[in-house]
Amino acid sequence: MKKLHIGKINRLLVFLSQPYPFYYKGKSLAVIASVLFVCSLLFLYIFEPFVVYTPEHKMNYFWISFIHSCSPLIVIAFLSLLKFARVKEENWNIQKEILLITLFLLLVGIVQFLIRDVIYNNSNNWSWKYLIEEIRHTLLIGTLFSLTFTSLNFNRLNAKNIKKADTLNLSHYSKKNAQCPIIQINTRVKSDSFELKVNNLIFAKAVGNYVELYLKGETISKVLKRITLKELVTTLAPHPNIIKTHRSYLVNLNYLKNVTGNAQGYKLQLENCEEKIPVARNIIKAFNKKIKGETDIFC
Repeated sequence: MKKLHIGKINRLLVFLSQPYPFYYKGKSLAVIASVLFVCSLLFLYIFEPFVVYTPEHKMNYFWISFIHSCSPLIVIAFLSLLKFARVKEENWNIQKEILLITLFLLLVGIVQFLIRDVIYNNSNNWSWKYLIEEIRHTLLIGTLFSLTFTSLNFNRLNAKNIKKADTLNLSHYSKKNAQCPIIQINTRVKSDSFELKVNNLIFAKAVGNYVELYLKGETISKVLKRITLKELVTTLAPHPNIIKTHRSYLVNLNYLKNVTGNAQGYKLQLENCEEKIPVARNIIKAFNKKIKGETDIFC
């Protein structure tokens, strides 16, 4: 019985550590905020999930539902100040997603409590009773919908990307640049500029305004240069075997050994390299065409 219990805990920990897409910035965040607002408004107005005392209302119930539905938007605006752009998307997983959602729901419940005076005529608005009630209601509804969506979305994306990765035949990809060209890389510090043997580049990783270059030799060496990944991509654009697979990674497909799928997209295993390189979801389609030899253009 004890082993069975430990086994369940281990399976849960494995599940929580699974990669999960990071949706909380840019267009994705705007879409989430819009969908959340509309769904909240419709749910509150149509179903009236909680018992309300109409004589306390200061306005029509539609506008009460509208104001309540604005609470998540206020919290999203607050959380966006936490600099989501600094989050390493490739390290995001289900556990972090659940923790963020829990924090989000807790803050929404607090906001719902703070706006009670705008909506209700009740002398006890500022009481522990209503604070606990608002947080409880928010957690009950939010947890149900969030866990359901997260689980379904994870299973959908994971199965979809695993299937796509399994259908790739890496033998279709013909290696380029067999002549091993040498190019000049100009960095932001002239004295730090250098020559690069293109075929020796395994992959590059963005680190702020610097880039880590992983180069093949007798052993794999790591070189840090003051150049942005965007600048490096532009310089290496004429070489079709060098592609950007993620906002933080540039890869030499000549070293591609294996491709696996997960909910975030793909993970690439390169020859003689322990680190697995992510392929972002929005790049998968172009990546597949590249591997299948359907195009030499990579977006």
